[in-house]
Amino acid sequence: MNYHYPIDLSWSTEETIVVVEFLALIEKAYQGSVARQALLDQYQEFKKVIPSKSEEKTIGHAFEKTSGFSLYRTIQKARNEETKRISMK
Repeated sequence: MNYHYPIDLSWSTEETIVVVEFLALIEKAYQGSVARQALLDQYQEFKKVIPSKSEEKTIGHAFEKTSGFSLYRTIQKARNEETKRISMK
C-alpha cells in the first residue's frame, strides 16, 4: 500500500475508524473479494459520518486518485448485484 486514506483531522477517533474501515473494504474488494452485505452495512455507517454527497465525492475522488480504487463503482456494483461477495478484479 503506497497511498494514504483521505482523513479529515476534524473527525473524532470513532468517525475516523468508521471511514478507514469502509475504505479498507473498498480496497479488499479490489484485491480479492468482500462480503457484499458487510460492504453495504459499512457504507451506511460511513454515510453517518459523511452525510453530504459532495463530501463523499471529494473523499471518493481523493481515494481513487491515490489508490486507483473507486468508491463509487464499488458501491454501485454492490447495490446492483445479488451475489454474496463483491470483487472488483
